Amino acid sequence: MLPCAAMDAHGDDPVQRIRAAVAAIPRGRVASYGEIAARAGLPGRARLVGRVLREAPAALRLPWHRVLRAGGVTAFPAGSREAREQARRLAAEGVPMQRGRVALDRHGWERDLDAALWAPPTRRR
Repeated sequence: MLPCAAMDAHGDDPVQRIRAAVAAIPRGRVASYGEIAARAGLPGRARLVGRVLREAPAALRLPWHRVLRAGGVTAFPAGSREAREQARRLAAEGVPMQRGRVALDRHGWERDLDAALWAPPTRRR
């Protein structure tokens, strides 16, 4: 996965790099905590992403609802107020949760970036 451009823009501040990576998730797409950590240049620091989101001031208006666990599930307990709010916000962006999961193959942010970059071109008939 390629780190986002925000890594350069925010230098050595991991909190700012994580916030920039989360802010860059497009509407209607989701990313995992691990993907955000990697984009921020902090591979293996998924828990730090969670902490940064938890401690972020509401005034930043980060799209926290677009960040999920690796399996496409919310990090909140099923049925909790937070889990319901996350599902509501995602549904408003056209990202449905079915059985508590988001289909990452359909709604993941650049889930197939390697294939997009390195797959052989398809022939048109």
